[in-house]
Amino acid sequence: MGPVLAAKTGFTLEALRMLRDPHLFKWYAVALVAFVVYAYASEVERGRWDVVAAGLAVWFADWFNEIVNALLLHASDRAALWTTTGPTAYQILIGLNIEIMFMFALAGIVYVKLLPADRGVRILKLPNRLVVGIGLSLVSVAVELGLHAAGSFHWEYWWWNTPFVLPIIVFGYLWFFMYAAWVYDAPAPRQRWVRVGALGAIDLAMGLIFGVGLGWL
Repeated sequence: MGPVLAAKTGFTLEALRMLRDPHLFKWYAVALVAFVVYAYASEVERGRWDVVAAGLAVWFADWFNEIVNALLLHASDRAALWTTTGPTAYQILIGLNIEIMFMFALAGIVYVKLLPADRGVRILKLPNRLVVGIGLSLVSVAVELGLHAAGSFHWEYWWWNTPFVLPIIVFGYLWFFMYAAWVYDAPAPRQRWVRVGALGAIDLAMGLIFGVGLGWL
């Protein structure tokens, strides 16, 4: 018998029971697809490919985090950094359901629409890209705190938990928005798509190797 500390937590077992269970499907997921497609189609219609790229940048960044989170569960055999439970239309990974996935598909578009048109404008004497990113990161962590209090979002490790929320702010959200800003502000379309495509390729490779190949996700 292994040590007690190695045992999977109750919420981990609950999430694993839900993981990629097709019986969880609910029709509102189709409406979420339509909302996201409409948002991106609107930007394509306006020729704002920089906004489209920024939206994909945040989405790819979240996929990277979610895959790493699932790998941590595999490595610890106890718990991921964050775990989602509760009603969902589909549980994709241990910490990612379809509702969260679609939220992050829109988060990058929201971020760049909040940015001042002038990249050089400073807010509180700081770069506006950073300030807006911090603001959205704080809002996102506040939502996590609410979900945690409601029993649908779970943390296990003291260093990724309350009151130590700074790592969550920085590594759970802020880098998403800073990456999106780097993509959005690229000097030319080619650099923009290379920047966003590189992370997309990394995500795809990780998914194929660790998910399809090794079954660790």
